[in-house]
Amino acid sequence: MTTVHHPVWGDEGTTAGVVLDWASNRVVRPTDPKTTARTATELSADAGVTITATGIGGAAALRIFDEVLAPATRAQDDPLNLAYIPSAPTRAAVAFDAATSAANIFGGLWEAGAGGIWAENQALDWLRSLLDWPVESAGGTFVAGGTLGNLSALHAARATARRRAGGRPDGGWKVACAASAHSSIVAAASVLDVDVVDVPTDDDGRLSGANLTQALDRHPGIFAVVASAGSTNAGIVDHLPSLTVLCRERDVWLHVDGAYGGAALAAPSVRHLFRGIEAADSIIIDPHKWLFAPYDCCALIYRDAALARAAHAQHAGYLDHVDRESPNPSDLAIHLSRRVRGLPFWFSLATHGTDRYTTAIETTLTTARAVAQAIRAQPHLRLLREPDLTVLLFERLGWDETRYTAWSREQALAGTVLCLPTVHEGRMVLRLAFVNPATRADDVMAALTTLAD
Repeated sequence: MTTVHHPVWGDEGTTAGVVLDWASNRVVRPTDPKTTARTATELSADAGVTITATGIGGAAALRIFDEVLAPATRAQDDPLNLAYIPSAPTRAAVAFDAATSAANIFGGLWEAGAGGIWAENQALDWLRSLLDWPVESAGGTFVAGGTLGNLSALHAARATARRRAGGRPDGGWKVACAASAHSSIVAAASVLDVDVVDVPTDDDGRLSGANLTQALDRHPGIFAVVASAGSTNAGIVDHLPSLTVLCRERDVWLHVDGAYGGAALAAPSVRHLFRGIEAADSIIIDPHKWLFAPYDCCALIYRDAALARAAHAQHAGYLDHVDRESPNPSDLAIHLSRRVRGLPFWFSLATHGTDRYTTAIETTLTTARAVAQAIRAQPHLRLLREPDLTVLLFERLGWDETRYTAWSREQALAGTVLCLPTVHEGRMVLRLAFVNPATRADDVMAALTTLAD
């Protein structure tokens, strides 16, 4: 293989080789769920000065990363990492992420990254088919994460409402959601300078049409409603049929936050929970959560992509020559420069096939149900609600916040399991989130036996 001796950087072939060797070994290496974060002071002491006038060399930089920095991070893909919403990418997706970076494709405009964007669109079209949205009008792009996806969708919703209304309403614009909505909705509302209408949920914790009707009647100016398809804290899927009917009647944009739970559209056993989603206006689904892609990758899809282009397309002297016959990702979200972050997801889908994805998702659902059943059988544990998807909330009878926090910390430091406390209905409880098909129910319950002490 011929390497290039760059006039400034020199011959980087050796450095590139050892870095790729490290990456190759990491892809197949076992992981553990230990909490290994260290303070900046500790890291500075062990790593030393890394940025200098003459450089420390690739070998030294890689050694610091391998021995000091990487061990101070948490393995998101470990089967017993059940905290927050973890990530469990396929090895194929992780490996192709390196290829994606090596290709260095500009994915903002079709004319610069047509091949990569085409592949991303193939993966997006599979998700679109799960939504049963029209192939003629639907479209989307991959963005960095759910926060940017939600912000971009709500910007498109507001721009659409403003155009239809002919301006800003008296009292300003508002977005409606339940308190269980992801924190990024409040953040997006702040960026957009709109108010948030907190809609009460029903007795089962779901946002539904009945309660939303009252909010729409009392708060003029609501331009969008955000529904959860798998809330982060409890995994709840809101009552989409009644929400879509009402939003259609009132001409209000319905955005679905399916960052975590949207993947379950591919699972026949829970597909019924998403009835009505075919009439929503936009959705986000994070492949880096439950669709086995590496960070960072959020699919943002619109039922009518033309509305998104009208809101997001950037125009400037240097962009006037851009060919807009083919959809440009830069026209569909708040971004211009972007990497083709959907390529690792596409590669894994192409490699394994969608049937294998359905099997993987159903496997995690089965595991969550088995653990839920085992929790019910323990006299000192109480399952707080029947899971919609793969998030379990439960309590250890007689424990308080101090005991929960101490137990969680002990298990994390020992590398037994990552299970963090959360707040549910005003009190602290324990939470498990399953997205890894390699997680075994028996291993989880073995780790939870320490709760009996």
